[in-house]
Amino acid sequence: MTTDHPTLAELIDALPVDAGLQAEERAPAREELERMLAEVAARPVPTGRFARMWSLGTLQAKIAAAYLAWWLRAGFQDADARQRGLDETHVAAALQVLGRMSQLRGAVMKVGQMLAHWPDVVPDAFAETLGRLQHEAPPMHFALVREHLRDELGGDPLEVFDDFETEAFAAASLGQVHRARLKGTDRRVVVKVQYPDIARTIRADVRNLKAAAFGMRLSGDWENLLRQYEGIERMLEQETDYEAEAELQTTARRCLAGLDDVVVPAVVPEHSTRRVLTMELLDGQHLDAFLAGRPDADRRDRHGAQIARASMRLWYREDLVYADPHPGNYLFLPDGRLGLIDFGCCHRFTADELEYVMDCERASAARDDDALLRVLARGSDLDVDQLTPERADLLREYVDWVWEPVRTRGPFDYGAPDQFQRGARIYAEFVKRRWVRAVPVNTWLARVFFGVRAMLTRLEARVPYGDILREESPVDIDWK
Repeated sequence: MTTDHPTLAELIDALPVDAGLQAEERAPAREELERMLAEVAARPVPTGRFARMWSLGTLQAKIAAAYLAWWLRAGFQDADARQRGLDETHVAAALQVLGRMSQLRGAVMKVGQMLAHWPDVVPDAFAETLGRLQHEAPPMHFALVREHLRDELGGDPLEVFDDFETEAFAAASLGQVHRARLKGTDRRVVVKVQYPDIARTIRADVRNLKAAAFGMRLSGDWENLLRQYEGIERMLEQETDYEAEAELQTTARRCLAGLDDVVVPAVVPEHSTRRVLTMELLDGQHLDAFLAGRPDADRRDRHGAQIARASMRLWYREDLVYADPHPGNYLFLPDGRLGLIDFGCCHRFTADELEYVMDCERASAARDDDALLRVLARGSDLDVDQLTPERADLLREYVDWVWEPVRTRGPFDYGAPDQFQRGARIYAEFVKRRWVRAVPVNTWLARVFFGVRAMLTRLEARVPYGDILREESPVDIDWK
């Protein structure tokens, strides 16, 4: 894991002038952000359902007011001033979101991470600010987690380990990471400690999500929607079980051992519990730092192929979906290898789910519309005759987008304009039309389809995705 995270001051100073902060405006912005995040770091995560709902509600009001103020001013400004004002508003809104996301952590922070790294889904200035500041989300002060660590490890971490660093070097949505050295050895490790009571925040956020969708209770999709929410809650709560994550990480390490250019760190079981996970240290860069070094196309292509192959090997050999493929979970190592470091959000296909996925793959490959309609209806938890022509057409469009890289012969260009945005627009259209009915496994599938594609798009990699799939798949399918 990398040591190359810049300070908050460096991040703000690095923002482009045309992204909304002129040089003379950066000092107060930096001071305000540092004050806000220092305050967040010293406070425990709010766990109450209504406190979390209120926090998000006031954030929405602040952002809405900021954009309303820009709109009112824009009528009296020329085009350049309007654009600069809009960029400033994007940056200000992103800083507000960062602060609130850092305070709430949990599921809310995961949404912020996803928005920051999905290309062109939110305004560039907003995404750039949120994305560049994401790795500097403030860890909790050591005093807030020390007792938690002591309970989990059976002793004070400063005594259990040699050279335990009390200042966390990375903070994520559910926990933070400290470097350490195993007692009496030279073996460097990282210790991921879960925020106290973070599981309670997940339950609170899912209840709030259900409440927000309560207007659909009279629709025929309500029971299906509840099952999807239950699936999301299980997905998020699974990420708080570090024992399960350690088992999945060990499985992935064994599965990917045959790939010389992909590495999964070994778990240290004697210092791991349900809420603490200790693993060997990998020294590498996250995506932003890697891209800042201006790697050539060959390096980007090679890493893109590593990401694709690792995902598919887990999928086809272990029936395992690596469902959280965002930039924080990949490390680009100095020797050219790729490191995978987080296996909390993984799903093993049941036999029924695997049959559904393979039926969709076969029907798409054969361009068999009747078979495809049957599997799309199944995935929507509907009978075929319940699919309207408009809904069926949008589902076909989505499936075509998903399988487009597979059907392409040779390298697929993930740097091509609009290839990622098309999928985001299709998905948004489902939400807009309230066509949200689906089998729960589709939540996992969407996360991996969009997550891997977003990573490859950020790399602007050219990857022979279809060739890799055909090499990794145990089933010989003729893609037409």
